Amino acid sequence: MPTTTLFTIFNTGVLLPWLLLLVAPRWKATQQMVHTQWPVLILAAAYLTLLAMAMLGPGGFSLDFSNFDSIKAAFAKEEVMLIGWIHFLAFDLAVGMWELRDAQRRAMPHLWLVPCLVFTLMFGPVGFLLYMGIRTRYPLAH
Repeated sequence: MPTTTLFTIFNTGVLLPWLLLLVAPRWKATQQMVHTQWPVLILAAAYLTLLAMAMLGPGGFSLDFSNFDSIKAAFAKEEVMLIGWIHFLAFDLAVGMWELRDAQRRAMPHLWLVPCLVFTLMFGPVGFLLYMGIRTRYPLAH
């Protein structure tokens, strides 16, 4: 399957879990999704499959993480770029789900969480940083 098709499938497929986090945080299906992490597991399985195919298949690649030129050369291949993108999708979604669980345990109003989730979806670490700042106002009850 072409990498552009896979990109479209994963990029649009991840929107439903994010939509549930944003607009239906207390719905039973959302809660089940957040606690089982099934969308992240699907992304992780796809990541592993594509990574193995890229590394073990014809014209496979290796990656030297200590060398910027090696990373740049690897990411110039569109299949490696797709694998990297799925990595972002999976980890950003895992962080968003954690933010929701943590915010609910802290009784944080959902409207305070929404911008954090949006920024986590769009800019990963920026959303996480925003959430970590806001959550200080909502300590866990002992």
